[in-house]
Amino acid sequence: MRKHLYRSLVVVQAIVVAAVFGCSALGQEHSELWGKNGEVWTPQSRLPDFSFAGYHFGEDPLPRPEAVTDVRSFGAKGDGKTDCTRAFIKAVEATDKGAIRIPAGHYVISDIIWIKKPNIVLRGAGPGKTVIHVTAELEDVRPNMGATTGGRPTSNYSWSGGFIWISGHSEQRTISAITSESTRGSKEVTVQKSEGLEPGQRVAVALVDDKTKSLLNYLYSGDPGNTGKIRKPVSIQMVSRIASVRGNRITLERPLRFDIRKSWTPVLKAFNPTVSEVGIEDLSITFPVKPYRGHFTERGMNGIALNGVSDCWVRNVRISNCDSAIYVSGMFCTVDGLVVDSRRPANRGVTGHHGISYGTDCLVQNFDLRTHFIHDITLSHLQAGNVTKNGRGINLSLDHHKGAPYENLFCNLDAGKGTEIWRCGGGRDLGKHCGARGTFWCINSQQDIKWPWANFGPDSMILVGVKTSATSTRDPNGKWFEAIPPDKLQPADLHAAQLSRRLGKKSNN
Repeated sequence: MRKHLYRSLVVVQAIVVAAVFGCSALGQEHSELWGKNGEVWTPQSRLPDFSFAGYHFGEDPLPRPEAVTDVRSFGAKGDGKTDCTRAFIKAVEATDKGAIRIPAGHYVISDIIWIKKPNIVLRGAGPGKTVIHVTAELEDVRPNMGATTGGRPTSNYSWSGGFIWISGHSEQRTISAITSESTRGSKEVTVQKSEGLEPGQRVAVALVDDKTKSLLNYLYSGDPGNTGKIRKPVSIQMVSRIASVRGNRITLERPLRFDIRKSWTPVLKAFNPTVSEVGIEDLSITFPVKPYRGHFTERGMNGIALNGVSDCWVRNVRISNCDSAIYVSGMFCTVDGLVVDSRRPANRGVTGHHGISYGTDCLVQNFDLRTHFIHDITLSHLQAGNVTKNGRGINLSLDHHKGAPYENLFCNLDAGKGTEIWRCGGGRDLGKHCGARGTFWCINSQQDIKWPWANFGPDSMILVGVKTSATSTRDPNGKWFEAIPPDKLQPADLHAAQLSRRLGKKSNN
């Protein structure tokens, strides 16, 4: 194994934050959408509030629960030869709450390690020390063939699943109809009945489109492109804690990211995820070095998947030689300190399909993609509130996979070459790639970054502080492109600035 193959999170952070984006006080510039400390910003402004992304709304550090058991107690050898799949499964089954220790060693795995209950952590001794080596492909152990939107047969693991698979669902019973209309940025709604609602409770504000697709059109700021293949009414939601209950008037803790209209059948739902507080940390996942055969040939050499979960995390993990690294289709999850590399012979310059794929209100930070995927970072159907920050890649592609992913943030990034930053996928007639107010903030690259082509997204997108030779365009009702050099833009980490401002205000109340 090459010297320095595994770097600590501290080193990754130092390279990304200090070497690439270290900004001195001299020559600082501030966006007209934010100002120096958020003094010009309001929840109703064009710039969304991204501060609720990640574990526990970003308010608590990732926990480190006590280790209560050890995979070797269930027969795992860690000798690089013995299949340890059954030992891992038994360890998960036997643990009700706490961390499962995976001591230093090489553990051979040939099937999915499911985690379908809360409060379980898989904890290694560190990347490169604890190595989970997967010898199979998901299509071999759990066949799941499907087809692309164009009808091409392929495995569904081309865009889902992982050999460490955290799976749950949200029990969302309807509490009450919402009887009021509200505008984006508001925190108040009126409900038909408020019995049982109390401050601190997490609830979801949910909407369903009408027959005219007016909600879908709204999520594209009135410029959706061709949506002919989106035939079913779209539904969206936003989860918040309740701040107060006064009669039938509910005040939420976070501002609405969308308008509420009666034509969209607004309701308030309970938010009770069955799986939360699950972590994967301090380990490596490796796959055999097989040549990558290209788009939609993937059979599921995928690292980690989080489905239907909330408030889970992946911390200090390295994934090597994968088809896809991580699928995060949960809510309020955090990925911190991810390194992805590959020794696979590349196909047209890429070694896999998806690097990191998102859910809703999730946070990915301090990442280092040392290989290039067809889609390095992927947002798709109606995903919102996600933050990608303090990371780097060889030639980052910020894939918006159509279906109105809206109000997502990319900030403080080194995009590498920068030639494929707007490279995107998605089937035909599924709308423009990016939805309303997609935000790209403090992004460096070797090549200049221009405003993306017309079918990428609506003019409500926001570009501030990207590497460019273009001039600024500040149209309150059109394109917003502030051509501030990335090394002068402050704050470089917009998410951290918004979170600090919110928590500072909260602590003073």
